[in-house]
Amino acid sequence: MKQIKYVIVIASLWLGLMSTVHAERIKDLASVAGVRTNQLVGYGLVVGLDKSGDRTLFTGQALRSMLARLGLTLPPNIDPRARNVAAVSVHAELPPFSKPGQTIDVTVSSIGDAKSLRGGSLLMSPLKGADGQVYAVAQGNLVVGGLSAGGLDGSKITINNPAVGRIPNGATVEREVATPFADGQFLVFNLHNADFTNANRMAAEINRTFGKNTATAIDATSVKVSAPSDTSQRVMFTSMVENLTLAADDAPARVIINSRTGTVVINGKVTVQPAAVTHGSLTVTVSESPQVVQPEPFGGGETAVVPQTDIIVEEENNRMFVFNPGVSLDEIVAAVNNIGAAPSDLVAILEALKSAGSLRAELIVI
Repeated sequence: MKQIKYVIVIASLWLGLMSTVHAERIKDLASVAGVRTNQLVGYGLVVGLDKSGDRTLFTGQALRSMLARLGLTLPPNIDPRARNVAAVSVHAELPPFSKPGQTIDVTVSSIGDAKSLRGGSLLMSPLKGADGQVYAVAQGNLVVGGLSAGGLDGSKITINNPAVGRIPNGATVEREVATPFADGQFLVFNLHNADFTNANRMAAEINRTFGKNTATAIDATSVKVSAPSDTSQRVMFTSMVENLTLAADDAPARVIINSRTGTVVINGKVTVQPAAVTHGSLTVTVSESPQVVQPEPFGGGETAVVPQTDIIVEEENNRMFVFNPGVSLDEIVAAVNNIGAAPSDLVAILEALKSAGSLRAELIVI
């Protein structure tokens, strides 16, 4: 009996390990509704450039306006345009639960004709949200990964993009964005990818851990979970829910084709029903080689150039190959590789299989 019990324990441990191989945390599959980032955008001036700034009129107007706010009024007949100043847009993402005094990264992009922002400093620029309120203020020295250099003869070299830079921790949060996390009796978890199976499994796992009727699947995306009303307990409860694991279902069978780059991606659920395929290309080459024709002596003719056309027709001798019922992804790739099909040929084969009703997958062209 001891030996039998030992074997059962080993088997149960092995099954447990097998069940957790493909398990994923809920925090990797879903997010809490209302807990989201917010986009911020602003306008500013970058100064201190090495004669690589703007020549545009609105940059001079912005500089004049900034100096006026600082108490310096320029005469109307003075053009404040300078090559060491550039007008830029400043944008950032405000993470959820950000508090005043915390810092966030900002991205600075030229909106004028500046050649480079390298070596510049962003002056104080308020960042506003979609509601027009100021939520952060940005300022600091730019980190530019691009480089541009040119010579007097017109030669020029550019590495990456010198007209865009970042300021790590360059903005200070001034206003907190309210979130519905602490409101109501429920928390709603939204799946990153809508799937009825995963929503049902998530609700079942939460109910198995915390008790019956704790979670309810609303639809293919949302799962409503009863949560404590106390904020500290709700934070602890959310952490426990996020760290629950479940065996996520595989994505539907899809074939993704990028028509611009020729990239083809086939997931593991794609199968092919019985079909016979042959694929080859017909190449027609037409070459013109003009020849000079001279008349016979004393024939009275004239020397002329006569075109001579050579036409060559070549057709690849590719044999037909057969897909058996329920062919897997490995067999599809092996069959296509055996005939030496290029990406464009593979696209043609997949489209033909889909039209014939043999491709059991959704064909998506992006």
